[in-house]
Amino acid sequence: MVDFKTQHKELEVKVRTRNLDFYYGEVQVLFGVSMDIAARQITALIGPSGCGKSTFLRTLNRMNDIIAGVRLEGEVLIDNQDIYHEKTDVVELRKRVGMVFQKSNPFPKTVFDNVAYGPRIHGLKKRSQLSQIVEKSLVRAGLWDEVKDRLGKNALDLSGGQQQRLCIARALAVDPEILLMDEPASALDPRSTGRIEDLIDELCRDYTIIIVTHNMQQAARVSHHTAFFYEGKLVEFGPTKQIFTVPRKKQTEEYITGRFG
Repeated sequence: MVDFKTQHKELEVKVRTRNLDFYYGEVQVLFGVSMDIAARQITALIGPSGCGKSTFLRTLNRMNDIIAGVRLEGEVLIDNQDIYHEKTDVVELRKRVGMVFQKSNPFPKTVFDNVAYGPRIHGLKKRSQLSQIVEKSLVRAGLWDEVKDRLGKNALDLSGGQQQRLCIARALAVDPEILLMDEPASALDPRSTGRIEDLIDELCRDYTIIIVTHNMQQAARVSHHTAFFYEGKLVEFGPTKQIFTVPRKKQTEEYITGRFG
């Protein structure tokens, strides 16, 4: 386990997991995962399909709670607060911890209404304030110039890359502290993927970003830290450059070099 307090004195820990076990019914899928994730950095989760990286990601905003029969043991702390404490407000948690999914999933509403959806859910009704939030969020998602004259059009008419950036804008509209991204560019063409990667790089100045990716070149390009999962276990976690050039574990080296996975 990497302890940023020790190895990187300048980095603040935003998310901390301790001895995290996770079960779907009787099937255990995460085993003793302990990790410190730094604030305003990009952390990539890599590993073969079915290794637990997406399940781990969803423990960080309790998205797994919606699945019947799941069980978690251990701790998940954000700003040293246990998010699985019985008094945790899960709605407020998911406002703090936004999520962008693998497949873009805009609502069948206008561009404006997609971005305004979260603030409205949280009680904001004033059109002028909503307009400011929509513009700011679309600017941050690198989409404003492309859609500013199409705010009243159906979001489903946008291209795939635009739809994914719209989903990022929708996540940003409720002013989260953390962004979870589950393979956000896997369904996109190379040009759109490049735009998403550039956007992720810009957003990490203000947000803690945790990204699941099956693309190791992408992980190497965009992340500051990389975690390698295998069969539900955290095999190795450290600075991305170290993981990709001088991994400490033979299993990591074999995966990075394509010998399995």
